[in-house]
Amino acid sequence: MNINKAELQTVCGITSKLPVNELPEFAFAGRSNVGKSSLINALVNRRALARTSQQPGKTQTINFFLLNGAFYFVDLPGYGYAKVTKELVAKWGKMIERYLVTSKQLRRIFLLVDIRHEPTDNDKAMYAWIVDRGLQPVVIATKLDKINRSQKDKQLSMIRRALGMSQGDVLIPCSSQSKQGLADVWKVMEDCLYPKAEESKAEESKPEDSSAEGKAEE
Repeated sequence: MNINKAELQTVCGITSKLPVNELPEFAFAGRSNVGKSSLINALVNRRALARTSQQPGKTQTINFFLLNGAFYFVDLPGYGYAKVTKELVAKWGKMIERYLVTSKQLRRIFLLVDIRHEPTDNDKAMYAWIVDRGLQPVVIATKLDKINRSQKDKQLSMIRRALGMSQGDVLIPCSSQSKQGLADVWKVMEDCLYPKAEESKAEESKPEDSSAEGKAEE
């Protein structure tokens, strides 16, 4: 998809009131330093739309990016960052939960995990929480460029096992650096944004009403 306009529209802290948007939203969740901001920048082909940092825990707010004036990317705070108080971690968790439960426009949640490592307990808990609420998470295995091509299938199988994914659940290997997998991520979003196009194609491919044909033969 060609992104002509991208802007940070709303920033929500722990005590902020969440915006009531009327446009579709796509949320990005994952542990600290898994590459959420880098992925968002790569998807929109911008260098610094979402702030990146080598320091884990940099994103401490929910950031709403408006794209093409048509839909939002929602960058959620990274979880699992050990160098903050348990009280703050709990508040971040409540903030993320509040958004995921109350958003009326959420179309897909992308859960990011590092392809190099087995998903953490926090990753597993987050995946299970999303599934329990019927929100159909799409798992993105980031940092694909950091492993050898021969390792990919093994690592993806390990991630599926650890999270308890079925073969039908969507798992996309991806790299913000090499751009591998970005088209697959966009395909998921485009299917949500433009479902009518697919439905109309299906309608066109249906055979004519057999009852009408029977009447004509009579």
